[in-house]
Amino acid sequence: METNGRGQRDEERLHCLVTGASGYIGGRLVPELLAAGHRVRCLVRSPGKLRDHPWAPDAEKVRGDVTHAPSVAEAMGGVDVAYYLVHALGSGAEFEDTDRRAARIFARQARAAGVRRIVYLGGLTPRNVPEESLSPHLRSRAEVGRIFLESEVPATVLRAAVVIGSGSASFEMLRYLTERLPVMVTPSWVHTRTQPIGVRDVLRYLVGSATMPDDVDRSFDIGGPDVLTYREMMRRYAVVAGLRRRVIVPVPVLTPRLSSHWVGLVTPVPASLARPLTESLRHEVVCHEHDIARYVPDPPGRPLPFDEALALALRRVREAQVATRWSSASVPGAPSDPLPTDPDWAGGSLYQDERALSVDASREALWKVVEGIGGDNGWYSFPLAWAVRGWLDRFVGGVGLRRGRRDAERLRVGDSLDFWRVEEIEPGHLLRLRAEMRLPGLAWLEMYVETDDAGRTRYRQRALFHPRGLFGHAYWWSVSPFHAVVFGGMARNITRAAARGRRPVRP
Repeated sequence: METNGRGQRDEERLHCLVTGASGYIGGRLVPELLAAGHRVRCLVRSPGKLRDHPWAPDAEKVRGDVTHAPSVAEAMGGVDVAYYLVHALGSGAEFEDTDRRAARIFARQARAAGVRRIVYLGGLTPRNVPEESLSPHLRSRAEVGRIFLESEVPATVLRAAVVIGSGSASFEMLRYLTERLPVMVTPSWVHTRTQPIGVRDVLRYLVGSATMPDDVDRSFDIGGPDVLTYREMMRRYAVVAGLRRRVIVPVPVLTPRLSSHWVGLVTPVPASLARPLTESLRHEVVCHEHDIARYVPDPPGRPLPFDEALALALRRVREAQVATRWSSASVPGAPSDPLPTDPDWAGGSLYQDERALSVDASREALWKVVEGIGGDNGWYSFPLAWAVRGWLDRFVGGVGLRRGRRDAERLRVGDSLDFWRVEEIEPGHLLRLRAEMRLPGLAWLEMYVETDDAGRTRYRQRALFHPRGLFGHAYWWSVSPFHAVVFGGMARNITRAAARGRRPVRP
């Protein structure tokens, strides 16, 4: 009998389709499925975003979108298990319709392709609370799960509350609220009980769901062993992180909308993402069964207790071993168009600010500075101007400047970098960033490491802007007088840092 090299029989090796592979959970699930001996195909809108993941050579990539039936049909061919890990989170008033339509397309195409099982990770909902009283996002999660359970394909619907793992939105919200505010005036939802779960256990349940018997067609509550209020979670985080005891004063006046802005002000999580997270904390969400253990048995010590999940997540952050972050997924409403063909682009105006300087340093030294830009390392230019731009972006509902970096030294395509995203990286030569701030147009920032005609290292930098409408043109000309300070200063400081062989300390 043939095996796949891992001692696994071919009939035990499943072909798995993963949607949301560029997101937080999906980007971690793919290597887990591969490690379990399964074949993996990823359905993704921009396959290039997966290029630099360590597991990318071992997984098949298919371009498509869950709202586009033909691409879903193509991706489903020959698949045994289809994972649905996408949500229209924070994407406007019509996101429920988008979620509903995408789920129905996915279920229909799975049935047509003969898929054996759909696995969906949704949200834990409270008992005895009418669905119409739930937050829009929690209500949509419940509806998507119901669509899959009512389909003709057996489904496993996993329902989780707060997911604790390095880089998760829930973890970073908890982390920054606790670390930055020794005294907190908090919303009343800090008294609401919830049942957090470590991301390792979420992944274990997801992988185990692939091999469930064909007659299993139901939802499962998944959670860790601890049931805690958010107030208790913050205080326990302080203990695990070695912080002084936090003073927490809840007040009843903060609505979900105000709460989300409060979270967005204090943490890197923008208000658009914080709102569904805080709205889900209005009701008690705890597990009412642990039937998942019948099919995915818990090994000793699992599920992880809350404090252990926190300690593990903190260790990953401090060791810069964060595999994916909440910001790995594209920001709803952010520009995603690739850089137009340049210079012979026929799409209209394309403004440029280009600068080039010779550098008294090796190309390797210059590239180290370029790849390390952003996050705690700063932008090598007028910090107040960058900070103000970040504040303004937050004020109008953008991501702001505080998303930081996934890794302090290394970048990969698709990484978020403050209010930019890495669109292209050619190690040692090019870093291209696409702006995800709120702008009247599309913007990119390119940084090149080159060699000039005299054999010296040269740094070249281009800022590009494609305006949208009259306001876009007015925006460019209104900010262009500051380019000498912002972009000129950036070029000079980057080259100086490379020549010194170190990065400047942020003011």
